[in-house]
Amino acid sequence: MAEKKPWLKFYPEGVPASIDYPKITLPQMLKNTAKKYPNHTAIIFESYKMTYSELSEAVDRFATALHSLGISKGDKVAIFLPNIPQFVIAYYGILTVGGVVTAINPLYKEREVERQLNDSEAKAIVTLDLLYPIVEKVWEKTKVEHVIVASIKEYLPPVKRVLGTLLKKIPMRKVEPRPGVHFFKELIERYPPEPPEVEINPQEDLAVLQYTGGTTGVPKGAMLTHFNLVSNAVAATYWLRSEEAKEVHMGILPLFHIYGMTVAMNSPIYGAGTVVLIPRFDPEKILSAIEKYKITVFCGVPTLYAMLINFPKVAKYDLSSVKFCISGAAPLPPEVQKRFMELTGAVLVEGYGLTEAAPVTHANPLDPTMKTVKIGTIGIPWPDTDAKIMDAETGEKELPPGEVGELVVKGPQVMKGYWKMPEETKAVLRDGWLYTGDLAVMDEDGYFRIVDRKKDLIKYKGYSVYPRELEDVLYEHPAVKLCAVVGKPDPVAGEIPKAFIVLKPEYEGKVSEEEIIKWISERVAAYKRIREVEFRKELPVSAVGKVLRRVLRDEERRKAQAKEK
Repeated sequence: MAEKKPWLKFYPEGVPASIDYPKITLPQMLKNTAKKYPNHTAIIFESYKMTYSELSEAVDRFATALHSLGISKGDKVAIFLPNIPQFVIAYYGILTVGGVVTAINPLYKEREVERQLNDSEAKAIVTLDLLYPIVEKVWEKTKVEHVIVASIKEYLPPVKRVLGTLLKKIPMRKVEPRPGVHFFKELIERYPPEPPEVEINPQEDLAVLQYTGGTTGVPKGAMLTHFNLVSNAVAATYWLRSEEAKEVHMGILPLFHIYGMTVAMNSPIYGAGTVVLIPRFDPEKILSAIEKYKITVFCGVPTLYAMLINFPKVAKYDLSSVKFCISGAAPLPPEVQKRFMELTGAVLVEGYGLTEAAPVTHANPLDPTMKTVKIGTIGIPWPDTDAKIMDAETGEKELPPGEVGELVVKGPQVMKGYWKMPEETKAVLRDGWLYTGDLAVMDEDGYFRIVDRKKDLIKYKGYSVYPRELEDVLYEHPAVKLCAVVGKPDPVAGEIPKAFIVLKPEYEGKVSEEEIIKWISERVAAYKRIREVEFRKELPVSAVGKVLRRVLRDEERRKAQAKEK
């Protein structure tokens, strides 16, 4: 019989197996930090600094304004913003009046925005002036009553605001007043910080309706309670073993995404950290911010780390302040991990999570000695989180260490279910266990390794070929900047592994398909080898930088279907 929770013996010192999570709402969490550290910097945005006291007051003012607009407990309010201070204020303000946040990807187009607004039954939306035209086009087709418009210039230092406006360096769009349109800063200035008292049950009442990225089908709204999100924020702070009010967090992960929402906003707020918000990926801005603000915690995704280590001017920046980095949302290639650690001296480990779990369930210990870190694994379950491997066919038989099956998890961060989707909820939530859809294996020590998504598995002549394994090998090739492997339909083999590759600029036109195929063939079993390579300038990625294999796989299937006709 395998040892129950063998991973506990690898927990870092100071990280308990179980935590007494506060039974509070997210706004109460912010209030507690503001009371304890009123003058500590909460947010830095383009040199503008906001203290916890200022943030808390702005949240209360915004909440009062929402109440005056008729937003009350249970009402859904969408946030359609990039990483700017207004996102944080709107998020906590909506929750203060008992509302439910549904965050929308700022890259979405009209059809996608309309769908999420209608599915969530949003009563209001907070958006950016630049994104207002999208909202305006779909407004009449939704239940939205109020549109609150923010502008990037509102939270810039005075000099930057004036110069940026004069030199037209701040992107803005004039929004004409009309019934139902309100302006963010005007609401903050007009209403006092006196929101109504709202009775909220942290363990039962929804805080966020978080839509999955839709990489495996139609986006579904995961119903996350205050307790789901607070418990994950608290666990993250323990895992980082962060000293209160000392850590400076890189806020490059999009806050609308559950990964960024937890590790770049909620967790830093619980731990009284400082978040440096950056609205979009810009290598120079990120590296400059690390040097200027002495960033200590950097959570990101593999593509982000890969792009930074390949940035030509990276060596000129002092990145020595960074202590801990966690990579999530997609598999971390060992070569990227190794090079980033060599470059910064920081500890970079792989973790794992999913929208339905608010999101983090696993991570490698943040061990400076790297003795308890297992490269190529997602690490071990977090406090109060249990995990096991079930057979992939029925999901009813628990498998022993070393066997591949479906990863299932249980813990305080697991969602209540999918919004208005009872059948889908039943399929993934069974007796309190969340079935992740990921194929994984656990070793004797309790470390888990993701083999692949069940739906990404390539079946070649009956053999199971895992794209991630091949991608890891491709990333070891010096010319490969970005890659993805998918199954291409084949009349004889069923599917053949095909690689899509973005080369580093200095290798463009100098590497052949044959060279890549030979590279792979020398390193994996014959049945796994890549049969076809396509070089591209870029690959489709999600908002957090995860390469969307689904898009590439669908392209290949459409081509195959066209040939059959």
